[in-house]
Amino acid sequence: MIMLRPAFAAFLLSSTGVAHVITDGGEVAYHRPQAAPGVASGTDARAVPERRGTELGFAVFQQHCVSCHGNPAFPRAPTPVALRAMTPERIYTALTTGIMKSVGDTLSELDRRRVAESLAGQLLGSARSGDASTMSNPCTSNPPLSDLTGAAWNGWGNGRENHRFQSTSAAGLTATSVPKLKLKWAFGYPGGTSAYGQPTVVAGRVFVGTDTGYVYSLDASSGCVYWSYRARAGVRNAMTVGPVKARGAGPYAVFFGDLKANTYAIDAHTGREIWVRHVEDNFATRVTAAPALYHGRLYVPISAWEGFSARILDYPCCTAVGSVSALDASSGRLIWKTYTIAERPHPIRKNSRGIQLWAPAGVPVWNTPTIDARRHSIYFGTGDASTYPAPPTSDAIVALDLASGRMLWSRQIYHGDSFIVGCAGSGFTENCPKVVGPDWDIPMSPMLERLQDGRALIIFGTKPGEILALDADQEGRPVWRVNVVHDAQDQRDRGRALQPGENLGPLWGGALDGRNAYFGLNAGGVVALRAATGARLWYRRLASADERVTYSAAATVIPGVVFVGGSDGRLWALSTRDGHPLWSFDTAQRFDTVNAVPAHGGSISAPGPTVAAGMLFVGSGYGVVSQTPGNVLLAFATP
Repeated sequence: MIMLRPAFAAFLLSSTGVAHVITDGGEVAYHRPQAAPGVASGTDARAVPERRGTELGFAVFQQHCVSCHGNPAFPRAPTPVALRAMTPERIYTALTTGIMKSVGDTLSELDRRRVAESLAGQLLGSARSGDASTMSNPCTSNPPLSDLTGAAWNGWGNGRENHRFQSTSAAGLTATSVPKLKLKWAFGYPGGTSAYGQPTVVAGRVFVGTDTGYVYSLDASSGCVYWSYRARAGVRNAMTVGPVKARGAGPYAVFFGDLKANTYAIDAHTGREIWVRHVEDNFATRVTAAPALYHGRLYVPISAWEGFSARILDYPCCTAVGSVSALDASSGRLIWKTYTIAERPHPIRKNSRGIQLWAPAGVPVWNTPTIDARRHSIYFGTGDASTYPAPPTSDAIVALDLASGRMLWSRQIYHGDSFIVGCAGSGFTENCPKVVGPDWDIPMSPMLERLQDGRALIIFGTKPGEILALDADQEGRPVWRVNVVHDAQDQRDRGRALQPGENLGPLWGGALDGRNAYFGLNAGGVVALRAATGARLWYRRLASADERVTYSAAATVIPGVVFVGGSDGRLWALSTRDGHPLWSFDTAQRFDTVNAVPAHGGSISAPGPTVAAGMLFVGSGYGVVSQTPGNVLLAFATP
């Protein structure tokens, strides 16, 4: 049971040499006395964030806490859902000086903080430090937003078909001007450790979410801040701006989701909350990808983090199931919800610890749905199952009816993929799937391409390195399927079978320019294919043979240029003709920011860059699991 003391202050020193001061006001200061890797001599290393975030603590919670929390034998212990409603400071206090100190004493300082942040979905100390009112660069005025028809990058894929393409006129950049790009401004996220919110650019403003839960509206030209709004948990997805009809609200709203499976509409002009809808109750579920907005409806994908340590015998594996919900954009009212597994989880057996096990579960949706207005359909990719056997909707492209959510068809790409992290060798337990799959889900948004001959192709990539095109008119019948990893692998790796969970292919997104498709690969480079046939046009290796740099971030394309980011923090612009580099910039460094917040870049490994009105925007520092953390938004322009 968690109890809250009226006020507390603790001084902590972790094994990493980071000193922390935590107060009841939620302020956190930290300092590394040693220089950070990659930071020039003499620079201020305080800006290098520590990898914390809300991802890793789920595993610790599953391993050490679920034997009581959620267990009917301990009715006084708050359930995981109840814990999720608490602040990270409250949970942290219970583990360090409160009623759960006996359990907290068995954890490292870092794990105590990770548990608190994971359950709360927020970072310690972020409550006050991130508010726009505390920043040194407020905009001098806040005029109403103009209409949304100007140069913009709106939402994840910059269009309902998720092409991640920007025209020359809207981009304001060309293959000739891109090499002249210079850093114009940098904005630091106070207390942030993972810059995983992709910036949206609409009406001369940048809208971006953060792992601290703050959403910001910034001036695209200068980086001054119009307003901030604090969500109930971290915001990982891109913002989508669109019309709304709600009493007291302006004509446009910003739509997004958070890591507690809440979905929001806030006034794009003022940041005032219009509505909040809790879409899914399971404590492990979240909104990872941006919701898709179309004709007054918001289509919200649900993913989950349950499989991280579900093999632990104290954990009642598994009950989280992926879904897509349609909400009324003006009110948040639920119109329909479709789960990726038709059968609801139910008790199947008890393990040797007497813990009830459940099935079926899993099949999360990690990507923004794609809208096919002509066929009145919505398409999305699914992940693996967390129980055995894997249903036919796992590792699949699924099509739903836009109006009703009825499943139109499902095309499975990989059969039998039931996967939980660590279920191999000595890590295999009774909770593990009977047959463990390779973890080859489909994380990226499918791209809908209309060919000149009238065909409509659904194009996407998979983690093991296959790019596929399905026929939208033939219930996802395969049109072409190519493996791009073989040519991308180092010579010494060729012919080697992929290991379970290994990813050498694309991950978070490709891009289409109307003729060709482009994908960053975790094997170390970028590949271009003909959209109609899958024929390989070129492959450009960007990392040297002895480097293990991955390019899993979503690609972005303008006529003549494809932009990709790497796990080393370097942002590239390549020629779409042959892949030769036009420009690059190392973002994994310290930056002076317009809001006077210490900031440092890191990995670019999930959201891609966005382009609009002559500027290029990218968040640097994907501090999830093994990537390099960071807390900065960068804006580039030509002189």
